[in-house]
Amino acid sequence: MSTVGTADTANTADAANTAGAAGPAGPVVVYGATGHTGRFIVAELRRRGIATAVSGRDEARLEALAAQDGADVLVRPAAVDDPASLDRALAGAAAVINAAGPFAVTGGPVVEAALRAGIPYVDVAAEIEANAAMFTDRAEAAREADVPVVPAMAFYGGLGDLLVGAAMGEWTTADEVHVAYGLSSWRPTEGTRVAGEVSHARRAGRRVRFAEGALRYHDDELAEQEWLFPEPLGRRTVIAEFTMADVVTVPSHVAVPEVRTYMAVEAARDLAGADTPEPEAVDDLGRSDQTFVVDVLVRAGGVERRATARGQDIYAVTAPLAVEAVERLLSGRTRTAGVASAAAMFDAPDFLRALAPYLSVEVAHRP
Repeated sequence: MSTVGTADTANTADAANTAGAAGPAGPVVVYGATGHTGRFIVAELRRRGIATAVSGRDEARLEALAAQDGADVLVRPAAVDDPASLDRALAGAAAVINAAGPFAVTGGPVVEAALRAGIPYVDVAAEIEANAAMFTDRAEAAREADVPVVPAMAFYGGLGDLLVGAAMGEWTTADEVHVAYGLSSWRPTEGTRVAGEVSHARRAGRRVRFAEGALRYHDDELAEQEWLFPEPLGRRTVIAEFTMADVVTVPSHVAVPEVRTYMAVEAARDLAGADTPEPEAVDDLGRSDQTFVVDVLVRAGGVERRATARGQDIYAVTAPLAVEAVERLLSGRTRTAGVASAAAMFDAPDFLRALAPYLSVEVAHRP
C-alpha cells in the first residue's frame, strides 16, 4: 500500500505561492461566487495569492463579498442570459471557475463565453446530464479554440476520477469501476437541492446507470447492500447505484463497460429529507462537521486495485480541487487538450499529493 496524500505540506504551499507570485495574466473569475461552494473557491484563490474576480447575477451580493474578502477582489456582474455581460466579466481574465448551478442552465453560456475569451474553463457540476453534454457538445469547439475545459472538477466527478486514475496506474482499460461514498451525513445546500430537482425533471423521474458502455435510464427501485470500507469505517450499508457524476467522468477516458457508485444510507436519507438543514460551520475555515471516505475499487483481468480518500466537508474540499486544477492549467501541467476529466487532464497521483493539506489518500494494489 502506498500513501499518496502525505506530500510535504510546506513544499505544496511553496509551489502554490510560487505560482501565485508569478501570477496569471489576469484574474481568475469565479462565476457563482456568492453561493456556498463559490465562497469556498474564492477563499482558496485568496489563500493562494491568486488575483480573483467575483461574478454572478446579483451585483449587491458580489459587492458585499468583495468587501469582506479584500479591496483587491474585482466585481464583475454578469447573467447567463446576457452573453455581452459574460464577455465583459471574462475580459482579460486568466480562467473561469463556474460554481453556479443548476449547470444545465449555466454551463453552456459560461463555457461558450470562456471559449470566446480563449481562457480555461473549470466547473464543479455534479449534474450527470450537464456533465455529459459538456463532453459531447463542447469537445469540437474546445479543440478548435485550443482551450482546456474540465467539467465536474469537484468532490463528485472529480475526486472519484482522480482516485480511479491513481488506482489504475499503467492500466488503460478495466472490467469494472466502483466508487463508494461513505459520508457521515449530508446537509444539502439550496443549490444542491435545485440541481437535483432539475436533473430529476430532465430524466422524467427515471434513474440512470452506466452499464454495457453507456448511460442507461431505468425505473428500478433503489436497493441497499453492504460495502466494506477500509477501517475505521468498516462495513456499512449503502444505496446501490446511487449514481453520481463519476459515471460520466471515468468512462470519458477509461475503456470500461460498467461504472457503479454507492452512497451511505445515512447521507442518502439526509439528502431526501425535506427538513434537513443546510451545512453549519464548525471551524475557522467555514467547514461543517461532515466527514467522508471515498473508496474506489477497480477490477481488470482478475486483479483488483483500490484507492481511498478521507477528508472533511464535501463542499469545502471542492475548492482546492477546482483551484488546483486552474493553477495546473495556467502553468501548463496538463496531459491533454480540449474537454477532459480530472484524471485525463492531469497526473492523478501528483494532483492528489498536492491536496495533502485537505485529503488523506491511500492507494493499494493486490492480486
